[in-house]
Amino acid sequence: MEFIDYYKILGLDKNATEKQIKSAYRKLARKYHPDLNPNDEGAKQKFQQVNEANEVLSDPEKRKKYDQYGKDWEHAEAFEQARKARADSGGHGRRYTYSTGGEGEFSDFFESMFGGFGAGRSRRSQQGFKGQDFNASLQLSLKDVYRTHKRTLTIGDKNIRITIPAGIEDGQTIKIKGYGGPGINGGPKGDLYLTFDIVNNTEFRRDGANLYKTIRLPLTTAVLGGEFTADSFDGKVKLKVKPLTQNNTRVKLKGKGFPIYKQEGSFGDLIITYDVQLPDTLNAEQKSLFEALKKSNL
Repeated sequence: MEFIDYYKILGLDKNATEKQIKSAYRKLARKYHPDLNPNDEGAKQKFQQVNEANEVLSDPEKRKKYDQYGKDWEHAEAFEQARKARADSGGHGRRYTYSTGGEGEFSDFFESMFGGFGAGRSRRSQQGFKGQDFNASLQLSLKDVYRTHKRTLTIGDKNIRITIPAGIEDGQTIKIKGYGGPGINGGPKGDLYLTFDIVNNTEFRRDGANLYKTIRLPLTTAVLGGEFTADSFDGKVKLKVKPLTQNNTRVKLKGKGFPIYKQEGSFGDLIITYDVQLPDTLNAEQKSLFEALKKSNL
């Protein structure tokens, strides 16, 4: 198995932030999505690699293991056992067979680390070939993914009941293991890669777990201050406006944003921008008041 550099696949270096990883993943997932590249096997392969890279690097624990063990991060415990066994034997004189769930070989990366343990047969020759991976897309509204819910998908002639976590992103792809094509010669089934198309038909703009909204603020309220009620994503909120609030002032309502993906009970923030509204017309009394303000050099 050839070593795969997940950072290189996403066009990043090892110091990349979570935000940079998310941004690179979404851009590349859209670029290589099978729906946009029909009959392009190269794009399909890239799409799968991008998803695999994101699956590892977007998870802090998996990323830590990958940074230490590379492509074979999933075999971290076996690596540690191999280190200990090699140290106990003085690094020579005995041979060991290590496997993950049965006899098999580690990748070239493992071989280079530990000098080629293992006398078992190749996993592929023992278990056959993995089945074809399937790709599908699911369109949901932004309100659909505000809460975790279950949904039944029909893939081919099979119904698949899946749980969709709250906070899933537009363009995000998840892998559903074992729901692809049948294996060859007794090999494992392929996987299903499901990409989400999130349609936002609300007045909110979403950026990760944060929501943004512009609210029209009457001039009198901006000048004198006051209270008024506005819509959040899941209900009403009462806002206190300070006197002399300026146009484009932003206020943050902590925890009133969108659910954070796979962090039950955690939410981003709602950021509101005030759009101070000038009156369209003035009656004589109102005009007189503004004239008085003008004379006071306000």
